[in-house]
Amino acid sequence: MKKLGYSEEEEIKAWILKKNGFSSGAAVAKLQKNVILFAERCFDCTSLTVQSRNAPVSRKLMNFQRKQSFLGTRIAQINGHTAALDANSLLDGQSGLAHLEVAKLTAKLENEQDIGRSLARFLRYNPINEFEPFFESLGLKPSEFHPLLPRNLIFLTDDDVLLENYHVLCNYGVPRSKIGKMYREAMEIFRYDCGVLSLKLQAYEELGLSRPTIIKLATCCPRLLIGDVNVEFLNVVDKLKTFGIELDWLRGCLSDKSLYSWNRILEMLDFLDLMGCGKKELASLMCENPRFVFDDSGKKIYVLVAMLLKLGLSRNMILNLFVQYPRILTGNFTKYLLQSVQFLSGIGMENKDISRIISTHPQVFGTSTCRKCEVVLESLKLTAERLCEILIEDPSQFSNLACRKKVTIANLPRVEGSYLQEKTNFLLKLGFVENSDEMAKAVSKFRGRGDQLQERFDCLVNVGLDCHTVSEMVKLAPPLLNQSTDVTEKKIDYLLNHLGYPLEALVAFPTFLCYNMEKIKLRFTMYAWLKELT
Repeated sequence: MKKLGYSEEEEIKAWILKKNGFSSGAAVAKLQKNVILFAERCFDCTSLTVQSRNAPVSRKLMNFQRKQSFLGTRIAQINGHTAALDANSLLDGQSGLAHLEVAKLTAKLENEQDIGRSLARFLRYNPINEFEPFFESLGLKPSEFHPLLPRNLIFLTDDDVLLENYHVLCNYGVPRSKIGKMYREAMEIFRYDCGVLSLKLQAYEELGLSRPTIIKLATCCPRLLIGDVNVEFLNVVDKLKTFGIELDWLRGCLSDKSLYSWNRILEMLDFLDLMGCGKKELASLMCENPRFVFDDSGKKIYVLVAMLLKLGLSRNMILNLFVQYPRILTGNFTKYLLQSVQFLSGIGMENKDISRIISTHPQVFGTSTCRKCEVVLESLKLTAERLCEILIEDPSQFSNLACRKKVTIANLPRVEGSYLQEKTNFLLKLGFVENSDEMAKAVSKFRGRGDQLQERFDCLVNVGLDCHTVSEMVKLAPPLLNQSTDVTEKKIDYLLNHLGYPLEALVAFPTFLCYNMEKIKLRFTMYAWLKELT
């Protein structure tokens, strides 16, 4: 029997999609329900049932695949419980491989014997590589996991070391969508012998770190789990303890989208300590603005301090500047400030004047990119000397005269570290699991500080809803807390007193509060009109 060619495979896919009325995008989503068929085929797990309208054809194909691919291998004797766990990994994955799509489509065929034979012939020569949907379910893209695929394996259970360490991380609480990044950056973690990875996680717990903090560290800095306890990280922990900072504070400072050099972070902390910054002041500064420590592993602080020292500011002046204007330590402030200093030097301003206006108005000079000197002077029809006089007299005019966009208080960079921690604490009270994917999605949908979210939550409780009920409503529709209490009260009043609905209606349909008043009125007006017609 000849091998099914690429053109024949594409023809089969196109025929099936057309026959079932699917667009190419919708087909993949709708047909994922049938991946249970292939979990049973791959793992020979009798506890998984096939739900297909074309069961005879599917069963025949599965039996054929078992005989050809699995006869004589260890996979036929796999423990049922482990098989079910591994099957879930496949079920949750979304493979974009052509042969997997065609295989899933067989469950929708009625009596198309020719198509069935073609698919059987294709699968005989193209067995499914189980590592591909597995890695995809761990959050990796095809372009990311293809270089990581084992060369001589296609069945997950043939790599029991990988599965053992994968289950250790899952049981510890690491979100599965984060494990793919860990595998890509620190593959050595998944080659440990049985029990080794658990001991490494336990070693970090003995440092005084909580499990949620260790999970965040493992997902953001997976190389910490390679070898013994990282000495550089251990020194950073000891340094934080001397400052009186709680270790769990680390959890709100890290991001899995950044890379961290613990040695450079330690050097930066030592540098600030040597500058004479008091431990209490430094601890307060770090707690309020954790990003200035961890963004670029503290590299920005070196550039910023060197620039300010060159302008003539003393160490005490720089430290006071950090304390009085902590927002300058976030975002692109250092980059914009350097541009502003170059602009002021370009128009001939002396260093003593630059240092004076920078120290008194840092938020003006570091919050927006500025234009070139020649362009500004030409557009304003001013001489460089006159522009210097204006800026020395009133530095706040810099944003209007030289910046590409006007800077207002609303444009100033926000300190997201403390806001993020407040949101996290609020979600924990609602019953979200820390470091879970659900919490990450909820945090991205909430707008406002933690105290504002709590105030809006209390508003719903005060109108007569149970606290637990409101928590469930928020989980179903997080955006309902993105509006002020006045707006929420107005919508509830309209629902109760104008539309005549009971308060319990909100429980069944919490997204009612997410619509604006205009849309609510229009929809219920249309609903009333339709009732009159009937």
